[in-house]
Amino acid sequence: MKGLLKFITCGSVDDGKSTLIGHILYDAKLLYTDQEKALELDSKVGSRSGKIDYSLLLDGLMAEREQGITIDVAYRYFTTDNRSFIVADTPGHEEYTRNMAVGASFADLAVILVDAAQGVLVQTRRHARICKLMGIRYFVFAVNKMDLVNYSEERFKEILSQIEELKNELSLENVEIIPLSATEGDNVTIKSENIPWYKGVPLLEYLETVDINSDDSEQGFYMPVQRVCRPDHTFRGFQGQIETGSISEGDEIITLPSNEKATVKGILMTDKAVKTAYKGQPVTISLDREVDVSRGCVLVKDTDIAVYKKLTVSLLWMDDEPLSVGKDYLVKLGTKTISGILTKVDHAVDVNTGAKVQTDTLRKNEIAVCEILLTEGIVADLFSNHKTLGELILIDRVTNMTSACGVVKAVSEKVANSADKASFRYGGLTARGDIFEEFYYDTSSLNVLKYQPVNRTYTVGDEIPVSGESYSYPGSFDIIVLRDGVAVKVRDKKIAEILPAADYGYSGVPVINGRGFEVLAESDDEIQKFLKEYSQTDESEHKAFFAKWVKFDTYRKVIFPGIN
Repeated sequence: MKGLLKFITCGSVDDGKSTLIGHILYDAKLLYTDQEKALELDSKVGSRSGKIDYSLLLDGLMAEREQGITIDVAYRYFTTDNRSFIVADTPGHEEYTRNMAVGASFADLAVILVDAAQGVLVQTRRHARICKLMGIRYFVFAVNKMDLVNYSEERFKEILSQIEELKNELSLENVEIIPLSATEGDNVTIKSENIPWYKGVPLLEYLETVDINSDDSEQGFYMPVQRVCRPDHTFRGFQGQIETGSISEGDEIITLPSNEKATVKGILMTDKAVKTAYKGQPVTISLDREVDVSRGCVLVKDTDIAVYKKLTVSLLWMDDEPLSVGKDYLVKLGTKTISGILTKVDHAVDVNTGAKVQTDTLRKNEIAVCEILLTEGIVADLFSNHKTLGELILIDRVTNMTSACGVVKAVSEKVANSADKASFRYGGLTARGDIFEEFYYDTSSLNVLKYQPVNRTYTVGDEIPVSGESYSYPGSFDIIVLRDGVAVKVRDKKIAEILPAADYGYSGVPVINGRGFEVLAESDDEIQKFLKEYSQTDESEHKAFFAKWVKFDTYRKVIFPGIN
C-alpha cells in the first residue's frame, strides 16, 4: 500500500469541489450506513431534484448548505484498499483566499477544478499560484462538468492549452489533467464510457498511485527540537520529528545554533529503543555529552544548514489589518518563535497575473516579497532546500492573530558559530562567552537586542575586557557557565583557572552566570545548592530558577542609543 496522501481541492465558487470528494466517498463505499441514509434524505430537499447531492458530505455547516458554497476548510480522512488519504476541501471565493492557503499548507498535492464551460479563470490562476507558494509540487487539473459540454474533446483541448500556459507561467511540475463529471461520476472512480477519447486513468486511481516522494531533494538529516525531555537528572533527550534523512546510534550530529558536536547515544521511538530512525518518525534522541539545546534548536548531520538574522520571504497577508513596515511581529519558523521586524516590502505580486507591483503595504489576501530582520539568529534555509526550515508565519504581538504565512526565498547576515564567538577554552573544556554581549534597546521595535562584539577565544593567562557599553565587571570575579558545566576564575582581569563546574568551590569573590548576571550566593553551601538545583531543573522551570538565583542589573544595563 502507498503511504498517506494529503491533498487539497480548490477552484472557483461552484466548480464542484465538495461534490467531487463526496462522490469519491460514495462510490468507493467509504460511508457508514447512517451517513449514506442521511445523505439520501438531505438530498431529497436539496437543489438536484431528489438526486444525490454529494457535496453535503463535506459541507457540514447549515449556513454553508443554505448558500450552496463552502466557506471554511473541511477535512476528511478516508482509506481505500490501496491508500489512505486526508483531503482538505477549501473555499473558492476570493474573500476566503487565506482559508484556502491554510489548507494548502498541509497538502502534498492539489486537485484544482476547472469548469469545462468556463475554462481557466482568474481564481484558477490565484489558487495555482498560492499552492505553488505553499510548496505543493504535484497538481491535478480536474476539468469538471464535462457533461455540460457534451463531453466535447475539442473543448477539453482548448482548456488543455490554457492549463499548459498556466503551467509554464508558474513553472509547475508533475501536472496531470483529467476530464470528468463530479455529479455524474465520469472518470471519478471508474473510467467513463462517455469520454472514450481520454486514454488516462480516472482521478481516484491516479491519487492512489502517484508517488509524491519520488523527487525528494532535501539533503542530509535534520530534526527541529520540539521538547527537551528530562524526567530525572540521569536522562536528557531531545524530542522532535525527523524532517529528512535518517539517524543511527553512533552518528555524530551538530547542534544549531550552538554548533556543538556530539554522538548519538540512544534513540527512542515512543518507549522502545531503536538503532535507526527515518524521515517522518517522531523520536527522542539522547547524546553522549551535555549540549546547549532547547526548543527551537535543530539537530543536523551531513548538511550545510546554518543560522541567519535576516530573511527575504514571500508572504501571503492574512490579517484584516494591513501590513506595516517597521512593525515588530513574532516569527515562527520550525519549532522556534522569536521577534522580528518587517523592514521592507521589496514588491507586491499581483496574485492573478504575477506582475510585480511597487508598494510599502499589503492588504488581506495579497502577496509580497518582504525583508525581515530578526532580533537573534534562527536556524533557517531556503524553502526549496529544506521545507520545514523555510516556511514561517508572522504573529501579531498584540492580538496574537496570525498575520501572514510565507516561505523563505533568501537568507543573509549569517550568524557566526557560537564556538567562534568570545569563549573560554582550556584543555577539553569549552564555555560560551556571553558575558561580553551588549544589550541595546531598539526604540522602533520596543525590543532589547543582543549584540556580540567580541570574536576571540580566551584561555588561562589571557586578559579579558571587563567593561563594555552595557556591562562592567570587577577586576576579580568567578563565572559559572551552567549550560556548559564550566567555571572560570578571573583575577586582576586575567583568567587564572578554567575548571569543571562540579569541581568549583566558592572563593569569596563575586560570582556571575554565563550571561553576566550576578549569582545570589555568598558561600560554598549556597553555590553547591545553586548548581544542584540547576541540574534538577526542567527547561520549563528555568524562568523560576533564574528569578530566584540571579540579578540582571548588578553588572549590566540596557543601552538606549542616542539617549544619554
